[in-house]
Amino acid sequence: MLQWVSLYFGLAVLATWMTLRYAVWRDLFDHPGERRSHAHATARGGGAAIVAGLLVAAIVLAIRDPQQQLLLGAFSLGLSLVAGVGLVDDHRPLSPWLRLAAHIFAGMLMALALLAVTGDWRIAAVAFLAIVVLTNVWNFMDGINGLAAIQAMLVAVLLSSAWSAGGSWTSMAAALAAACAGFLPYNFPKARIFLGDVGSGSIGFSIAVLVVVQGAPTGKSSWLLMLPLSAFLVDAGLTLLRRIIRREAWWAPHTQHAYQVWARRAGHATVTLAYAGWTVAGSVLVLVGKNMPGAFMPRVAVAWYISAGLLWWLLQSMEPEKSQSVQSKGMDT
Repeated sequence: MLQWVSLYFGLAVLATWMTLRYAVWRDLFDHPGERRSHAHATARGGGAAIVAGLLVAAIVLAIRDPQQQLLLGAFSLGLSLVAGVGLVDDHRPLSPWLRLAAHIFAGMLMALALLAVTGDWRIAAVAFLAIVVLTNVWNFMDGINGLAAIQAMLVAVLLSSAWSAGGSWTSMAAALAAACAGFLPYNFPKARIFLGDVGSGSIGFSIAVLVVVQGAPTGKSSWLLMLPLSAFLVDAGLTLLRRIIRREAWWAPHTQHAYQVWARRAGHATVTLAYAGWTVAGSVLVLVGKNMPGAFMPRVAVAWYISAGLLWWLLQSMEPEKSQSVQSKGMDT
């Protein structure tokens, strides 16, 4: 496993350097403005390096493990579709509805493959919902240095270690963790390049597939994997809900997420590390709770999400509403 992780870490470091040179050549930059959370022009599209590593890993694993070829093939096709539409959007903006349609189609591909392999329509339905939601959530939450990549790395580490029973999807999770780690020197604490839509959407898609595929064999305890996802799900979900209630154009760029409000006061690194700490704590709860019987862990999970909601409210109250201007990604770029 060490050689496997080292390979994809090195591949990501090299590929990110190449995408940075390409972005500079093509003048692919995000410029500062009221819809951005950064102060300097920064290259975008670095997430293509992570996508490349995952596609290489999928091909290698499909050759090594023929029994997983259908699922790995569907994963590769769905990932390519999400990454492809994101890459085009990084070069010239696309309609958010076109991008959403691509995410839905990618979710359908993976859901149908899971239905064919497992025969369980519930797993297929959860996979479809998870892919559509997390693909966009990771896009929404990719607005400050290191946040989206570190969150994905931490979840992938959980899925490739103590939670996992081994096999090809454990190796895929390890490849994702290593690729994110290889990207981070270019993105955190100071960003020379951003993930771009090609990266953030693809990471969200990959996390969704890994959570469902790795969680399905664990049966009733699979819902515990919602705990390390709580920081992103709560911030994205409550912010989106509030914009809908206010009848704002919820698909339009904005800077109203709690992490953006906090970053304006504390800086990117502080917020990114705080969110990482919350996710690590959630991962510890997963490992502690997966073997605990009874209703104790469901109550802990409810309390965990209520606490996350209260923290979201506290962070939002740090800044007057009228000063919250516009930015976020996902469907809204």
